[in-house]
Amino acid sequence: MSDSHSTQSFETVAIHAGNTADPLTGAVVPPIYQVSTYKQDGVGGLRGGYEYSRSANPTRTALEENLAALEGGRRGLAFASGLAAEDCLLRTLLSPGDHVVIPNDAYGGTFRLFAKVVSRWGVEWSVADTSDPEAVRAALTDRTKAIWVETPSNPLLGITDIAAVAQIAREAGVRLVVDNTFASPYLQQPLALGADVVVHSMTKYMGGHSDVVGGALVVDDAELGEELAYHQNAMGAVAGPFDAWLVLRGIKTLAVRMDRHSENATKVTEMLTRHARVSSVLYPGLPEHPGHEVAAKQMRSFGGMVSFRVEGGEEAAVEVCNRAKLFTLGESLGGVESLIEHPGRMTHASVVGSALEVPGDLVRLSVGIESADDLVADLQQALG
Repeated sequence: MSDSHSTQSFETVAIHAGNTADPLTGAVVPPIYQVSTYKQDGVGGLRGGYEYSRSANPTRTALEENLAALEGGRRGLAFASGLAAEDCLLRTLLSPGDHVVIPNDAYGGTFRLFAKVVSRWGVEWSVADTSDPEAVRAALTDRTKAIWVETPSNPLLGITDIAAVAQIAREAGVRLVVDNTFASPYLQQPLALGADVVVHSMTKYMGGHSDVVGGALVVDDAELGEELAYHQNAMGAVAGPFDAWLVLRGIKTLAVRMDRHSENATKVTEMLTRHARVSSVLYPGLPEHPGHEVAAKQMRSFGGMVSFRVEGGEEAAVEVCNRAKLFTLGESLGGVESLIEHPGRMTHASVVGSALEVPGDLVRLSVGIESADDLVADLQQALG
């Protein structure tokens, strides 16, 4: 994070970091530089460091500076999607023959990247319950180069003690990667807890309005940041200028949105825990959640993602999803509107038959910022 923002509150940084007034017009919002190439000041004379928009674009630069400031890192990088960010990271950190520890609960697309793509490159992986630091330690081999963590995890809302796993990673000389998508940097800052790399799907809470797809990496190690930037340019899956502008706009309201998401999720879980057709509720804000104490220690609040299991099995869970009206049946999460889905048949179909397979009776909610009373009423009618 730059010195100018190091003493400011998150809400201030979200609005101002990277958002310098346009020097030509004074516009308070960075322009969308919808341009592919730039006039150079002589051969090799880059004007402001720009030559070609795959390598750098002023709108993307503004977002990347903002991302670094929000996560308290030195370097932020913006990509065309969360998986593009993950792919760049893995190809930067790993070589054929290397090994990665991955969590036993993770986004289906991340698992698919490891299981179907990276493994064909000769990279091996094994699964560990990352909520148990000793299970992570036991999964390490002499070829392990990275530990991959999601916290809260998708879709079972598991919690990993980032500081504890970071200590294990340091002792083993491996990188700790934390997918911070569910929490956002407003609720949790993994670099401050010892992580080496933070991953985001900016499609979710960072954008916040279900109108953009994007991904991000943030690091505090300047050398690693340069290596990632080299691969970002060489591989080319960068965020376009309009997408970068949309995420910048979304981030300005991230703090107030996350507060409302968390408040609404708490009210939804209060109803779900009392409902006769709900067998269990998975939300780290509940005192009975096994990761509650760790989450309370490392998160500002508990977020807007809630999962629950339905009495009657898989078909009953699917029926709840189909009966919802205000909750939109759809994949993704983190938008202002509430979403409902069946992970086993939707976002996590790729993990069926693996150690990451999710229960068939599971329903996942992305609780939006509508009236909490209306959301509760909709779930009550959907549950019947």
